[in-house]
Amino acid sequence: MKKLILILLAAIVLTACQSKPVMGESVTVAGGSYQNTTPDELKTRLKDKDFVFINVHIPFAGNIANTDLSIPYDQITESSYLSQLPADKNAQIVLYCQSGRMSAIAAEALVKLGYTDIWNLEGGMLGWEAAGYELQK
Repeated sequence: MKKLILILLAAIVLTACQSKPVMGESVTVAGGSYQNTTPDELKTRLKDKDFVFINVHIPFAGNIANTDLSIPYDQITESSYLSQLPADKNAQIVLYCQSGRMSAIAAEALVKLGYTDIWNLEGGMLGWEAAGYELQK
């Protein structure tokens, strides 16, 4: 019986070690913080997507598959675009642009509006492609 318990425990530990936890680097801004995520972390998260995925790059330069919205980074707080965002300010939103700069600006703007679960793709679409993933043109 002890042997069986040890085998089961070992299997559980090995299974847990195989899956990478999704961890992001926290970025503190006025009003709170947002998380940066890597292309590899995002690729994993897209398998069981449970967030709103927004391309904020202007001008349009392509999308990552499963993108929900395209909203210009510098207009994301305008009422016409705010109405497209989740009413629940605790909803998870992942932003990206071409390099990560525009999405960082948009992330900070959403945090200032009270959104609490904002994520930014580190390196943007350039980082996504450098990691070996494709864009939709």
